[in-house]
Parts: sequence; structure tokens; C-alpha cells
Amino acid sequence: RWPSLLKYYSHSDSVSWLEEYKARHNAGLEAQRIVASFSKRFFSEHVPCDGFSDIETLGCPSHFFEDELMCILNMEGRKGLTWKYYAKKILYFLRQQNILKNLKEYLQRPTERQSFLEGAVLIDQYCNPLSDICLKSVQAQVDDIADKVRKVLRTKNPRHPSLASKAGEVLIPEVELQRQVLDAMNCVLYEQLKYKGNELDYYNSLNSYIHQVLIRRTGIPISLSVLYLTIARQLGVKLEPVNFPSHFLLRWCQGKEGSTDIFDYTYIDAFGKGKQLTVKECEYLIGHHVTEEFYGVVTSKEVLQRMVGNLLNLGKRESTDQSYQLLRDSLDLYLAMYPDNVQHLMLQARLYFHLGIWPEKVLDILQHIQALDPSQHGAVGYLVQHTLEHIERRKEELGPEVKHRSDEKHKEVCFSIGLIMKHKRYGYNCVIYGWDPACMMGHEWIRNMNVHSLPHGPHQPFYNVLVEDGSCRYAAQENLEYNSEPREIPHPDIGRYFSEFTGVHYLANTELEIRYPEDLELTRATVQKIYSSGKE
Repeated sequence: RWPSLLKYYSHSDSVSWLEEYKARHNAGLEAQRIVASFSKRFFSEHVPCDGFSDIETLGCPSHFFEDELMCILNMEGRKGLTWKYYAKKILYFLRQQNILKNLKEYLQRPTERQSFLEGAVLIDQYCNPLSDICLKSVQAQVDDIADKVRKVLRTKNPRHPSLASKAGEVLIPEVELQRQVLDAMNCVLYEQLKYKGNELDYYNSLNSYIHQVLIRRTGIPISLSVLYLTIARQLGVKLEPVNFPSHFLLRWCQGKEGSTDIFDYTYIDAFGKGKQLTVKECEYLIGHHVTEEFYGVVTSKEVLQRMVGNLLNLGKRESTDQSYQLLRDSLDLYLAMYPDNVQHLMLQARLYFHLGIWPEKVLDILQHIQALDPSQHGAVGYLVQHTLEHIERRKEELGPEVKHRSDEKHKEVCFSIGLIMKHKRYGYNCVIYGWDPACMMGHEWIRNMNVHSLPHGPHQPFYNVLVEDGSCRYAAQENLEYNSEPREIPHPDIGRYFSEFTGVHYLANTELEIRYPEDLELTRATVQKIYSSGKE
């Protein structure tokens, strides 16, 4: 009945299935009620940070609530788009809250109980909360690679001590036996399984997610190092992480254990097919000399800090993601580890301010920054002033603006909500979710976009469109044309505005229809005229 819920039950449990069914049924009704309320409450703004308060005080088992959200997301067909949109947001929030709790518990453990692999999985889960990622599954894949290494070892040395134990409880003292393990690992990882550093697409965030590294068999130095180190330790070889600048490395002790002499170690480049390097070769790798401190071992928390730092940098680079989700997620992770880091707190406040979301949370962050570092009062004061102005403007906003086509000022508007269009100049496919009788952007935007070069300039209808590449744009009427082959627009915000895709156009949801009450009839008439005969 509920295959995804089997993990919550044990064969030895005495379960009243009637009571379980009632609990699941009631959780489903509660989930549907909350999802249905979100569109009405949050259509015109980002879901505020206190918008999930209903969910945090649920009176039903959270796993039943999540299961109903998954049922909504997995509904077949092209209907229920608005429900799916908000179910996804709620599920994203619930899972991230749970993962953050697990991360904080992980960070409070003694260092020796902080597995590098588990830390990497937690980061992966937080950035991909809707994916089915669990430590047990990732560990099983790593175990499978370790077993392949044992098979290679057995052909080289049938009496190797790594073959006697699967758990890697005993470290192998002899350097030569350790070398045999590393040689076998290199053979399996890089020759048999074809793992490699992703030089061609280095700045792809997938390289940082451990489950994707295992699927795609490629990554960046730090993610491949976590995999390499984990396998080596399972086979009795103690490798240690080295936070080397620009290129994460591992080190392997050739001298007395715990030696502080950097020349007692061989350094391993998991990105470079497990190549073993001397100190001098490490410097050749990055092209400059570094001091001895950069060859030292780092803790699991410092490894996670570097992994999150990489994602932060990628989040800043991803200009096409208008929600900056990766940047927001990586900031959450960084501040979970270092909650008093002023630089990252300020970045988070500026980001939320830029996106125009969560002004109350922005004020809380700024108050925290001021308490930590009074010298920031200039930047803090500026943001506080403008955030308070934003809150006041929001209070003054009246109800939704309703645009009637029968108004004289709208007579030049040719296209309607829900139509699939094509941009004449740039060729992108899009769907209309709003319009203005003339360009409503400021003078600077009009100048930057060279609107005056258009034959009709800014004095023509302009349309808000969701574009297939995930962006939102504001397009002039003369630049749009009907799409002769309409298809679904894969945009993350499609469900915010539309409830269904009919195959040729989108149906506005209740909230959008309130704002454009006469568009649906026109859209249907337009579609009938253009597509019914199969001719444009």
C-alpha cells in the first residue's frame, strides 16, 4: 500500500493497521489543506520565513505528511501544477530542516566519529532535498568498489591482510602492503571504472555532490579525495585530507606515524588518477611555492567548510538561476557550521534584500551582525533603512491589480495569459503570465535594453514571460509571435501561475485569473483559431 513507508515499520512491531490508515488519511487531508492555502496566501510574494509555521506544528506524523506531498508531486499528467509547485516548496523546507538538524548533531560528535563520507552526504542531501540520497545507499556503492579492489589485491597477494577484514578495523602497518592497496585502488577506480577529474566541466555543481560523483564517475579534487580516502580506510590504509590551496590532496605517511615533517609524507592527487607526489611536485601542480602549514592535515569540519565554500563560489557564478537557490543553500550550510561569521551573514542579508524576500529575517540578521561587529554600522544602517521602507511599502499595497481587456487603455494588447509564444529575435520559447499596455520599467532598464531602437519603442504592450531556460523576461509585443509547435515550458515557477497545460496552452490558476479575468476566454478563442485546423 505504501512502499515508501516500509522503512518506518519493523516485522516485529505489533501495528494497528486501522489506526495507521486513519493517521495517514488525516495527514493527507492536512497536507492538501495546507498546500491549497499556499497559493492564496503567497501568490504575490515569496513564501515568507514564517510561512511554514503551520507545518512546524503539525499534529500528524511527519513521514505521513511527506508521503502525501510526494503523492501530489507524482500525480500523472499535466494537471495540478499549482499544487505541485507548493507541495515541492513545502517538502523542500521540511527535508532541509531535518537535514540541518542532522548536520548540527554530526558537528557535535567527537572528531573521530565524524565520517568524511557522511559529511559529504549531508551536504549533498541539503542541496538536493528532493532527491533520494541516503548514507546507507552511498556507503553500499563505496563498499562495492572496495570489494572490487579486494579482488584485484587477491590476484597480486592472496595473503594480503586487507582480505581478512571487510570493515577496515585494523590499519596495515607495513608501507609496502599499504602501497599494494593503493595500486589496486588506482587500478579499479581509474582503469576499470574509469573515474576521472572533470576538467572539461570543472565548475558544474554536480561535481561536488557525492551521489553524482558515484553515478557520473567524475568530480573535483575534494569530492574524489573523500571517495578515495574512504575506500583506503576501509582497506586498512590511513590517508589524511590536506587543504592544499587550489587543489585538494591526501597525504600518506611514509615515516613515523604522526610525524610533523612534511617530507615524511607522499601526497596523493585523487583528481589526477591517484598520482603520488613529492612536496616539490605538489608545488608544480599549482605553479607556486607554499608554506609548510598548507601540507598539514585538516578536520572533517574543515573539509566540509571547503566543500561548502566551493558551492558558495558556484552559487555566485550561476547568473541564470534567478532564485540563487544554490547560493542560499550553501550559505545556510556555512552558517550552520560558523553561525557568527560576519562576512557570510552580511552576504546572506544582502542576498535576501536583493531578492526582496524575508525582510523580517534580514532585520534579524543585521541585528546579529551589529552585535558581533559594531564597525559594520554603516552597511547595516543602509540595509536596515531600505528593508524597513520595503516593509512599509508592502503594508501600503492594496489588493491585486485587476486588468480588464475591455478598458480602452488595453485595446492594443494582442496576446493573452497562457499562450505559448516564440521570440522573433532570440528564438526562445515562452509562456505569457502577465502584460502591461506599455513598458513599465524604469528609464535605466529601457536604455540598457535599447528599447528605443524598436519601431514602437516603449509605447507598446510588454509581456511578462516564463522562458524555457528558467529565466523570466519582459518582452515587447512586436518581438513575440505565436509558436507554431506549442510545448510545455520547463520553468520552475510555472505552477505559481498556471494550474494545467492543455497541450497547446496553459490555464491560469485561480489567483492569476483574478488579476486577468477576461484573458482565459481570449486565450481559448486564439488557440481555437490558430491550432484547430493544424495551420498557423
